[in-house]
Amino acid sequence: MADHSIKGKVALIAGGAKNLGGLIARDLARQGAKAVVIHYNSAATEDAARETVAAIKATGAKAAAFQANLTTAGAVEKLFADTVAAVGRPDIAINTVGKVLKKPLVEITEAEYDEMTAVNAKSAFFFLKEAGKHVNDNGKIVTLVTSLLGAFTPFYAAYAGTKAPVEHFTRAASKEFGARGISVNAIGPGPMDTPFFYPAEGTDAVAYHRTAAALSGFSKTGLTDIEDVVPFIRHLVSDGWWITGQTILINGGYTTK
Repeated sequence: MADHSIKGKVALIAGGAKNLGGLIARDLARQGAKAVVIHYNSAATEDAARETVAAIKATGAKAAAFQANLTTAGAVEKLFADTVAAVGRPDIAINTVGKVLKKPLVEITEAEYDEMTAVNAKSAFFFLKEAGKHVNDNGKIVTLVTSLLGAFTPFYAAYAGTKAPVEHFTRAASKEFGARGISVNAIGPGPMDTPFFYPAEGTDAVAYHRTAAALSGFSKTGLTDIEDVVPFIRHLVSDGWWITGQTILINGGYTTK
């Protein structure tokens, strides 16, 4: 039977320098991963990437960080090639990359639409493609989407709409990669208490989101705390291998499918 533990495995995390991605990187290292590679998007995140690499190495695991804008197929190909060259083929590939836009549909420009599509859909597609080519047999692949996929809501057409294709990418990949024992899933957190969330939201919207989930009163912020998402990621890339092709909303009862 395949070994589904995290111990001794190699992990690649796109968007792994900070926030949820950074916490996942640290957690996998603490769970015994032998190497964790993190991707970060720009120079603005370089210091956070260095801190995360140092935290991973402090556990005894190998670590490396690579900067790239993953909105081209070539950049994603290079990220996987660099990972293989640095630490070997990954057993776990997690993509947390995303961009939010909150704006009335009738005001969204073509340039904004193209950027949202490139970041949220195109990069996810090619990440799954390269993961399918490079992840070891019995590996695990997870992509971050959004709980807004289960919502009737205005102003997020470009954000949720460009995350929505990842659901089908995930289902297709799970069928195509399943013969090799690879599980593929998407995780949709609720609004998270990270710097990613606040710039797009006004004061009234933040107040609403803090009380919208059924379990809001038991969260330290009322929002989805990244510490509450990490255990589900950990499960999916280890003992939860039998779950595949799914979009799982982790949001304390914020939305449902």
